[in-house]
Amino acid sequence: MKALVSIHDVMPHTMDRVERILDWLKAHGVPPVTLLVVPGRPWEPQQIDRLRQLAHQGYQLAAHGWHHETKPRHAYHRIHAALISRNVAEHLDLNSKGILQLMQRSRAWFGENTLPLPDIYVPPAWALGPISKDDLAQVPYRLIETTRGLIHLEGDAPSLPHSGEQSAIPKGHQAERKRTFQKLPLTGYEADTTFRQFFLRCWNANQARAAKWKGRALRISIHPDDLDLLVADQLASQIDSVERFEPYLFE
Repeated sequence: MKALVSIHDVMPHTMDRVERILDWLKAHGVPPVTLLVVPGRPWEPQQIDRLRQLAHQGYQLAAHGWHHETKPRHAYHRIHAALISRNVAEHLDLNSKGILQLMQRSRAWFGENTLPLPDIYVPPAWALGPISKDDLAQVPYRLIETTRGLIHLEGDAPSLPHSGEQSAIPKGHQAERKRTFQKLPLTGYEADTTFRQFFLRCWNANQARAAKWKGRALRISIHPDDLDLLVADQLASQIDSVERFEPYLFE
């Protein structure tokens, strides 16, 4: 079985736990994985230096929202929060232009801090929200991960606008970027309640079977506390069952 591995919610206050997961993955023979960095948090210079070191070691840095926190206001978002995302799906409280601006701002932070500009974007809780096709064509990324799979954007990404200006793609040119969708199974291990433990054990097992039957890569998503939660044994088992680890994007 092939797998893509990512570590979510890389933030200043989770760095120690993320480092522990990196050591754990190394012990299981896993090569450098994709790190989902939340830019809009109070990063200290030494923590940004550590991200820079990890990038030099081969870890792919991906942008992961801005604050990774929100207060659901709309009915759909409140239901989504109750069942899936709790208070992290910040895209769901924004309109299309707001989502585009957040995604642009998220990527710009990396350049402002002399980190590699990410080509990968993962919305918190994989909830991309109500972004239009035209605005999606303007995002400065090559790949966006959602719950169902990966959105690949081909063609030149637009340059980042300056402080709130509109995107640099002229109106009418958005269609020049080809968009394809790659459906891939997904696992998660944030089982901090008995219900989540039961649900995730069944979900993860089914997703792994689907990956094997269909010959698709399994997306293994790890959160900072997962090694201490209720399906940590399943996480270890599924990591050990992988025959080949692949990056989200090949250079």
